[in-house]
Amino acid sequence: MIIKRGRAEGWLRLPVSALKPWADLHDITLSGITVGPIPGFEQRGSTVIADRVLSARNTEPLMIIPRDLVLSQEAVRVHAKSDQHLREVLDALAEFGRTSRISILVFLLMQATSNCPDLKTKIGLHNPFKEYIKFLPEELLPTFWTESERELLIGTTLKPAVEAKIRSLHREFEQLRSATESLKWCEEIWWDEEDGNLSFDDWLQVDAMYRSRALEFPGIGDSMVPCVDMANHASGEATAALYETDSDGNAVLLLRDDKELGKGDEITITYGDKKGACEMLFSYGFIEDSMASARELFLDLDIPDDDPLKRAKLHVNNSAPGFRVFDSDDAGATAGSTSWQSDFVWLLVVNEEDGLEFEVAQTTDGGRELRVYWSGSALEEPEKLAHALKAHPMWDVFRLRAVALIQDRIEGQLRLLYGAEDEVQAAPRGEGAGIRGRVWSLATSLRTLERDLLERAYGNLEEEKEKLIETESVQQYLQAMAQQDHEEDFT
Repeated sequence: MIIKRGRAEGWLRLPVSALKPWADLHDITLSGITVGPIPGFEQRGSTVIADRVLSARNTEPLMIIPRDLVLSQEAVRVHAKSDQHLREVLDALAEFGRTSRISILVFLLMQATSNCPDLKTKIGLHNPFKEYIKFLPEELLPTFWTESERELLIGTTLKPAVEAKIRSLHREFEQLRSATESLKWCEEIWWDEEDGNLSFDDWLQVDAMYRSRALEFPGIGDSMVPCVDMANHASGEATAALYETDSDGNAVLLLRDDKELGKGDEITITYGDKKGACEMLFSYGFIEDSMASARELFLDLDIPDDDPLKRAKLHVNNSAPGFRVFDSDDAGATAGSTSWQSDFVWLLVVNEEDGLEFEVAQTTDGGRELRVYWSGSALEEPEKLAHALKAHPMWDVFRLRAVALIQDRIEGQLRLLYGAEDEVQAAPRGEGAGIRGRVWSLATSLRTLERDLLERAYGNLEEEKEKLIETESVQQYLQAMAQQDHEEDFT
């Protein structure tokens, strides 16, 4: 448990007051700003603050971070050329270590390890990030919540997301172990049964560092950017600054057009204005105070076991197996109305009797593949099935099936939320109770926001269902079905 131990013992922690000297040493330009806690709000941690009056009329960047201090996949590859130990780990990970996220997580793990004062073998090379990792605070992301705290999420879309993430992190950690335990220094420092320092908690920690701070920079990709990543989030008009790259590839922080800030004002960036409450809490550990709606959420769907085409449908499906519900932003939409989107649902609502067929075909290289056909025509992209259905005379029938299916799934989710509410409200919390007060507040806020969105969506779907039932094609279909049932009963 390197990272937690290092923070507790002090060798993996530096005060934020040391950030400015570190930035100066590495040619980072901070203009008119400082990094630290806002007086009176120290419990919220450090942020970026104006240390004088700032105006967008002054075109000078608030920050300039040299390109070689932007921690990206490219930067990790550059460090690996001179750092033998980092290179050995990345080589051992092979394809697994060639994504931006995994390569950066491994790099952070190496920096934490190289800071450990009692290593038998010195590893790594000194670089600016060996010190920078000491400024990164511990994040209270849901992956660090206790089992009792995660039970507060029953009925929310965050609970399955967190559980899936923890399972994924366990698989990644075991993959890291199996790939590197044959390296002599890794076996000795990380994996030794008696003296090994690395634990699953360390993988959780570097994942949290990356997940809560990674930004997508133009021309660079997903990256961690020192100092810029100290800025807090605010959406809409409350966003004070924008981050981008300049002509030299440096990361810069710029005050937004028409923005004016007084001395002591917080300088915020946006982590994504359209991100829903679930994603904000999952990735960053908070829900914005001004958030009045969950904005969006995703619910899974299952293909019934009695569907004769279930295996074929699952085989060809390339879409997320569920649907997204979100606040409608259509020009003519009324306030509070919702919409939904799904490619997957259309595979569920049509079958062979409607015109859906599957056929095993031979490919040009002699292989075999499963192909999808609708009304006798091949569908090259199964996720585009909805486009083909729209041209069918029974489109309103298919749409009604989808709406009814989605409404039923939403009803089930609401039942889960309602069913756990009394227990969540009565849960003991506070010091010594096993549930932290802040975690309880976050969980109940998410529950309220998602319940409101689901209830609005349920009502909107009921309205859509009623309109579809009145359409000519649906009426004709219902009459035909009623006639068929009557004939079967007579027989």
